[in-house]
Amino acid sequence: MEDTPCVERVLAMEETNREAVATAVQRVAGMLQRADQLDKVEQYRRREARKKASVEARLKAAIQSQLDGVRTGLLQLHNALCDVKDIQNSLADVSKDWRQSINTIENLKDVKDAVVQHSQLASAVENLKNIFSVPEIVQDTQDLIEQGELLQAHRKLMDLERSRDDLMYEQYRMDSRNTHDMELIRRYFGQVQSLSDELAKQLWMVLQRAMVTVRRDPTMLVSVVRIIEREKIIDNRMLDRQKQTTFIPPGRPKRWKERMFEELKETVSRRIEGTQSETRDSDKMWLVRQLELTRKYVLDDLIVVSNLMVQCFPPHYNTFTSFFHNYHDAVAANVRELAAGDLEANEIVSLLTWVLNTYSSVDMMGHPELKECDVTQLEPLLTQDVIDELLSKYIQTFTSNITGWLRKALETDKKDWLKESEPEADQDGYYQTTLPAIVFQMFEQNLQVAAQVDDTFKEKVLDQCLKQMCSFLNRYKEEAINYKEEHLKDRQLPQNYVQYMIAIINNCQTFKESINSLKNKYSKSPVASQYDEPIERTLNEVAREGCQFLLDEVFLDLEHHLYELLTRKWLTGSHAVDTICVTVEDYFCDFAKIKKPYNQEMTSEAHRRVVVEYMKAVMQKRINFRNPEERKEGADRMIKEADQFKMLFKKLSGTEEADRLCEAISAIAEVFKLSDTTMLSLEVSTLVSKYPDIREDHIVALLAVRGDASRDTKQKVIETFNQTRPSSSMVTQPIFKDITVPSMSMTSMTSMTVPKLLK
Repeated sequence: MEDTPCVERVLAMEETNREAVATAVQRVAGMLQRADQLDKVEQYRRREARKKASVEARLKAAIQSQLDGVRTGLLQLHNALCDVKDIQNSLADVSKDWRQSINTIENLKDVKDAVVQHSQLASAVENLKNIFSVPEIVQDTQDLIEQGELLQAHRKLMDLERSRDDLMYEQYRMDSRNTHDMELIRRYFGQVQSLSDELAKQLWMVLQRAMVTVRRDPTMLVSVVRIIEREKIIDNRMLDRQKQTTFIPPGRPKRWKERMFEELKETVSRRIEGTQSETRDSDKMWLVRQLELTRKYVLDDLIVVSNLMVQCFPPHYNTFTSFFHNYHDAVAANVRELAAGDLEANEIVSLLTWVLNTYSSVDMMGHPELKECDVTQLEPLLTQDVIDELLSKYIQTFTSNITGWLRKALETDKKDWLKESEPEADQDGYYQTTLPAIVFQMFEQNLQVAAQVDDTFKEKVLDQCLKQMCSFLNRYKEEAINYKEEHLKDRQLPQNYVQYMIAIINNCQTFKESINSLKNKYSKSPVASQYDEPIERTLNEVAREGCQFLLDEVFLDLEHHLYELLTRKWLTGSHAVDTICVTVEDYFCDFAKIKKPYNQEMTSEAHRRVVVEYMKAVMQKRINFRNPEERKEGADRMIKEADQFKMLFKKLSGTEEADRLCEAISAIAEVFKLSDTTMLSLEVSTLVSKYPDIREDHIVALLAVRGDASRDTKQKVIETFNQTRPSSSMVTQPIFKDITVPSMSMTSMTSMTVPKLLK
């Protein structure tokens, strides 16, 4: 069985030799496949010999390296074996010595007890003076505390505590279960703990008045800090001994250093709470005063800390940073309490302005003397959710208030409309009321307040102002209509209806200018508000309807005179047009106090309505000319009156745009003036080309007024009209569109009653 591995190795080597020979034969056969390769046999042999020598050299090197490693390993194993033998021998010697010393240790127990007793007696001797003079030292310490000599009082207290603690410790070492002796020592030094408590009270009192103390007597504050530092060292020493012996003296650890920081933090909190003396009942500006007082206290105190108090504390206390955070936490707690209260709208803005702007400004936490700490690294005084809730509450309150203010302002303005005195005029002489100034003073005040918070909130308040303005203008429009309707019930009342209606119209322009001014001042958004277009539209409607109401007033006065036009009385020498011109001019003396562009629009509309009413008089066929003389006389009168209207409205408007409307009267006069009825078709064609909105019934009415057109002539004129009539889309300024031609029955009725004029 033992020869089996050797046999296997021999067989393996033989197999390897055979494989090597087979491989060599195969390679030689590959190299000598052609006859010409036989000449290179010697070259092949030398090459193979070199390869063999190289391989053998590498094998020798590898085997030599392995042999060196084996030799080194054997040497290390030999050294390790020697070391193990040495250790074994040493352990045997230690075991022998230990067995021989057991008896010696047992014999030294008495010596050990004597050493412990000697230690206790040495401690007792060392503290003997203090032990016998405990009552006297206690009284001296009490007196020193009452006199404010805290540092000396603490030194005596430390002596008493050291004597007590050493005695208790030695007793604990000798017999930890002997509670009787421990209690005896505790009772004997019973007043020491009360002295410690009394001294602590004095320390906390000094710390509570630290801001005052550091100004008046900084040495007192330094003494307090030194006492607390001493106690911290003693605490640490006692805790370390407890880990080794499990003994801890009574009252330890005192943790006065931790208590000092708590007292300082509580002092800061009380300092901030002391600013809350005002209430809303005693002063409407209570919150502003309280916040300003808080700002002043915090800034003054932190400057004192930075300049004086840091010198009284060790550098590793980071005194200023600690106070900086304490004041921030106290202010944050106070602000959160205020935010949770029932604040009014102006109080909300005051609080948010203070929180978001004043607090971090150079007037408070960002003051140059406080640059040691960065206020931007602190947590915000209020969370964003609380801020959003306050802003939402303000918007709700503001909306409710502004609605009520606008309603009252409008009611006050309505009362002014009924006054017997004329409205005030601005520096340019335009009538106005105080309504726009009152409204925009409200908006301006609220936007100024909102701007103190931030730009986003300012935009929200502006948007709310525009929204309320939109609703307000709809009510304003309704009240203007009601004002007109009440006036129509008795045109003598109110006495200054025209003047106040002018003021209402002018207010619309003032509202536009004020809104644009507010937007330019308080909005940075390039996007138009959703309320811009409704406000613009409503203001234009109010102004134009106001202008229409005034024109209605004018034409109610002209009603009788307009009825005289194109009647027999008119033909024989009526002064109706003279009266119309004088009346219109008189009214427009007041209308001159209407602001642009409404005064221009009103002049154009008055001109159009005068011409339309004149045309209505023609189309109502109030007169039929009986002969050429009447037609010529009537036509000449119409041309003259058209010139009067031209002069009037040129004077009122200051432009040449009055010609076209009045020329319509002259054009119709030419139709009447024409003596040759065969030329009527041509004249009508000319009329139609100038005024494309004229209709067939208008032409029929004109021919009826002429009174001399035969059936054939009428037919021919109508046919010519239908052939030459242009598209209605060509009309740029219609005149005839709103003029209806009454039937014969209506015509007869108009001879009996005075018609009510259409707008």
